[in-house]
Amino acid sequence: MSSTPIEIRPLAPSDRAGWEPLFEAYLRFYESELPKQQYDLTWTRFHDDAEPMHALGAFDDGKLVGIVHVVFHRSTWLADTTCYLQDLYVDESQRGRGVGEQLIEKVALLAREKNAGRLYWLTQENNATARRLYDRVAVAPGFIQYRKAL
Repeated sequence: MSSTPIEIRPLAPSDRAGWEPLFEAYLRFYESELPKQQYDLTWTRFHDDAEPMHALGAFDDGKLVGIVHVVFHRSTWLADTTCYLQDLYVDESQRGRGVGEQLIEKVALLAREKNAGRLYWLTQENNATARRLYDRVAVAPGFIQYRKAL
């Protein structure tokens, strides 16, 4: 653990080698896999100004130790856009340092800059570690997500 402050910034195309293992670890946690083409497509979207997607990274002494993915979209409930924090992952060696909270705060800043009317995210009910943080920095509105296979 470094004593240098964590730097939070948008991921650059040159950060792909650090991003991919963290995204893979995130997907493993949720027992998910993606084909290689999806990694490529997602990474391309992050760096396409026409896409409403963003990727931020937490860097400790130049090493990428945390990632967050953000999607802006329209809402039938708000005139402003809505900011969805889709994925948040911090390397296990960095947990407990406030990295996740710093990433969330940077997303909130981005959402404000883009005049979003709401910032929200989802997590699994049994993700107790993440929920301790989320319960401290946000409000759980009590909604349950359903999915229908297409």
